[in-house]
Amino acid sequence: MKWILLGAVLALLLLYPSLLTLVVAAVVALLSKPVPVAFALGLVAGVRSRRLRRWTA
Repeated sequence: MKWILLGAVLALLLLYPSLLTLVVAAVVALLSKPVPVAFALGLVAGVRSRRLRRWTA
C-alpha cells in the first residue's frame, strides 16, 4: 500500500512540478514540530517491541 501511495505522489509531482514546493513545505512543517515526530517514533518503536514481549514472557 505504501508503494502505491508513493507512486501516486511521484506521478502527481511529474504531472504538476509546482507541487514539489508544497510537498517539501508540508514535510518541513511536520518535521519542525518535535512532539508529532517523537510520537511517531514512539509508535514505530512500540510496534517493533511487541515482538520482544512475547519472547520474554
